Amino acid sequence: MSRVTGVFQHLKHEGHSALVVFITVGDPSLEATAELAPAIATAGADLIELGIPFSDPLADGPIIQAASQRSLSGGCSVSGVLECARKIRAQCDVPLVFMTSYNPVLQFGLKHFAAASAEAGVDGVLVSDLPPHESDTWISAARERALDTVFLVAPTSPPQRIKAACRLSTGFVYCVSRTGVTGVREHLPPDLVSLVERTRPFTERPIGVGFGISKPEHVGAVTAIADAAIVGSAVVRIIGDEQPWPQRVERVTDFVAELAGAKAGAAAQDGAH
Repeated sequence: MSRVTGVFQHLKHEGHSALVVFITVGDPSLEATAELAPAIATAGADLIELGIPFSDPLADGPIIQAASQRSLSGGCSVSGVLECARKIRAQCDVPLVFMTSYNPVLQFGLKHFAAASAEAGVDGVLVSDLPPHESDTWISAARERALDTVFLVAPTSPPQRIKAACRLSTGFVYCVSRTGVTGVREHLPPDLVSLVERTRPFTERPIGVGFGISKPEHVGAVTAIADAAIVGSAVVRIIGDEQPWPQRVERVTDFVAELAGAKAGAAAQDGAH
């Protein structure tokens, strides 16, 4: 059983959904990321997505794009990301999933990247621009190294695309809450429940919801209908603020603890009904 599956099964047994937190590796530095990720886990993140910075992403909004540019400007590379993951794994047992575009994986070499990721202690990979029907070579490399592969489904995904993404996903299925790119939003989309309901019949895997999940109340609402709430831009925005680093770490961990509290509150409310 993978570390990702184990965490979701444990949380389900306890009557909880998961809080997944995304951070961009190398922002503001690789050393800072290696320090921050274990602190985020301690604060209440059940799984951490490690974003591999890329110069030309398709799904990232302005906040994560800016974080990637800061990371790349600081000299971050795929090799550096892998070493950072290794340092995080040495400090904590939280599941780690790389989130990346296909180009860095392709340039590194699919089998080489899968092997290096597994050796660094990473548990899964989400390649945001890799369609399920073109993923055979990557899936073969990932399975050889016991890496989970996570695919995306969106509000615009037709049933056959949802079915394919669910069939090939291991670990969990990622529901994109809205069309467009990542970013902080005020409100959740009204058709989110419909997307989760359209996805559920095709999989027994956990379903996570991301893109625009920005507040504790969003986490509470999402964890009432799905198995995980995924928060990225709202955390990355704090990391990018111009404050002394210890203050940023404190603000991030306080925010993650607040998000985790909203998840626990939603579970308690469900149990009361």
